[in-house]
Amino acid sequence: MEQVVSCYRHPDRETGVSCARCGRPICPDCMVSASVGFQCPSCLNEGRQTAPPPPRTVAGAVLAKRPPLVTIALILANVALFAAVHSNAALVQQLALNPAEIAQGQYYRLITAVFLHQALAHIGMNMLSLWWIGPAVENALGRARYLALYLVAGLGGSALSFLLLPANEYGLGASGAIFGLLGALFVLVRRVGGDLRQVVIVIVLNLVLTFSISGIDWRAHVGGLITGAAIAYGMVHAPRARRALVQWGTCAGMLVVVLVVITVGVVVR
Repeated sequence: MEQVVSCYRHPDRETGVSCARCGRPICPDCMVSASVGFQCPSCLNEGRQTAPPPPRTVAGAVLAKRPPLVTIALILANVALFAAVHSNAALVQQLALNPAEIAQGQYYRLITAVFLHQALAHIGMNMLSLWWIGPAVENALGRARYLALYLVAGLGGSALSFLLLPANEYGLGASGAIFGLLGALFVLVRRVGGDLRQVVIVIVLNLVLTFSISGIDWRAHVGGLITGAAIAYGMVHAPRARRALVQWGTCAGMLVVVLVVITVGVVVR
C-alpha cells in the first residue's frame, strides 16, 4: 500500500511530490519549478543566497548583453532638437554656446549647445560616432554612470569653450561629449589590458582634424576629452568596498572643476 504523506509546510495537505533538492514532501502551493523536478521555497531561497554574484565589469556594471538604451535616448534627443531647429531657425541663436550671452546669465547654453546641431553632415557624423563608441562605454560603466560621464564631459567641453572662445562666436554640437567617451574608452581599454593602438589612433586622428579644419571648436573637444578621461579613471580604479562613493565622488569633483572654470570665465568676461 502506498504511504500517504503530508506537505512539510502544510501538514493538512496530502501529497505525493517531494522536493528534488531536500526530498521533503511538498504540496502544489509549495512547488517551484526547477531544471529537474520541483523545489520547495526553502531550498529555492537557500540556492539564491549561495549562488555566486553575477560577473561585473571593472567599473562595477553587471556584465550582460543589454540594449544601449541611454545611447539611443541621447541620439533621439539630438535628432529631435535638430528637427526643431530646422522648423525654427531662431533656436540656434537662442540655444548655442555664446560667451557674451553666457556671461550675462544665460548658463543654460552650456548644456543645450551639447545637443544642438545645425548642419545635416554635422549631426550625421556626431551621431554615427556616438553609436560606434557609446554602446561599449555604456555596457562597461552601466547606464547611470555612462549618462553622468556623458553630460559632465559635454559640460566640461562647453566650459573650456566659454573660457577661451572669442566673445561673439558661437559653439554647438555633441563633439565635446563624444570626445569624453573617447577618453573614457582609452581608460577602460588600458584598465583591462587591451590593445590601445586603435583607440590611440582614433583619438590622434580626431585631434589632428580638430586643429586642422577651420570652424571646429578645439576647446570643446579638448575639454570633453580631459573631463571624460578623468571621470572614467575614477570609475574604473575605485576600490570595490567604496566603489559607489569614489565613482560618484569623482563625477562630483569633476563637476566642481567644471563649475570653477565657468566661474573664471564669468569673471574674465
